Amino acid sequence: MPEQLSIFELIANASLLVQIVIVMLAVASIASWMMIFQRWFFLRRVQSEADDFEDHFWSGVDLRELYVELDGRDDLTGIETVFVAGFKEFVRLSEQAGSGVDSIMQGVQRGMRVALTREEERLGTHLTFLATVGSTSPYVGLFGTVWGIMNSFRSLANMSQATLASVAPGISEALIATAMGLFAAIPAVIAYNRFSARVEVSMKRIESFSDEVTSILHRAAQATVAKRP
Repeated sequence: MPEQLSIFELIANASLLVQIVIVMLAVASIASWMMIFQRWFFLRRVQSEADDFEDHFWSGVDLRELYVELDGRDDLTGIETVFVAGFKEFVRLSEQAGSGVDSIMQGVQRGMRVALTREEERLGTHLTFLATVGSTSPYVGLFGTVWGIMNSFRSLANMSQATLASVAPGISEALIATAMGLFAAIPAVIAYNRFSARVEVSMKRIESFSDEVTSILHRAAQATVAKRP
């Protein structure tokens, strides 16, 4: 019974282009798995920190004291950044003579929008790479497969008698490229869809929180303007 070739032997005997394709897909797969684990831990930490901050925020703490506590920190979470950005504009504009409620709230909303945009970019880091790996890896693997099969059939021209055993190794090594493409693409696609949904949920949560803070600061702005002489 003929000895079966292992996958590593097939890769070692493959053509240079097929080997390059397999190496590229392996590197893309390793990089995507690293980003998957990094995003999973990061988004989980973001959710936990948001829970803690909202519990503290709605516990009745004085907002000005909370702002002073957070303003000097460099490790603010997304929801904390939105609050600090909005409250900073509120404090700055409230202290300006002649600023009305509308001008104060326009500054507050502008500051929060900038913070929301930056947070969305931070949450979506690496998702573009995962989407690229998920969408292109099968085609890259298919390219390697087509090239390998083409070489296998070209080699038949130099044989007086073609048999399945003569072309099977070449076709097998070519199909490894397709398998590697799917191996890289499937986890990347699943992770991208999962993380995109979690980012969307987190952003809706922060946007809802910013609306609530805007309502609170609007009432505070009305009270501040009413107290002016």
